[in-house]
Amino acid sequence: MIKKLSMAVAGGMLIAGVALAHAPEKGKNGGQQVDAGNYHVEAIVKGNTLDVFVTDHSENPVSTKGFKGTAVLVVGGKPAKITLAPRGNNVLTGTAPVELTAPIRGAIQITNNDNETVQAKF
Repeated sequence: MIKKLSMAVAGGMLIAGVALAHAPEKGKNGGQQVDAGNYHVEAIVKGNTLDVFVTDHSENPVSTKGFKGTAVLVVGGKPAKITLAPRGNNVLTGTAPVELTAPIRGAIQITNNDNETVQAKF
């Protein structure tokens, strides 16, 4: 009985630790950052604009030339779909039909120029 209880407690702690490890962190540009495949994806909102910075796991900028993306964020309890396009070296940007507020909730899907798709969940 004690062994089963100990295993249950250890399992619960492991699951909680994994959940915390994937929570959004603060990126170097001040936005929410999560892992998405081989990338770190950092989202920053300003008004109705969404900027998505893409870096590798060593925080080196990844060129977004040829990338495309879509964000579906929950805004005021309703989904807002935002089409993302490259802007600058490692940024995808898009305009929402409504004003966005941080912290964001939803998902951002990015497809690179090799047609590989990753998803960042916020």
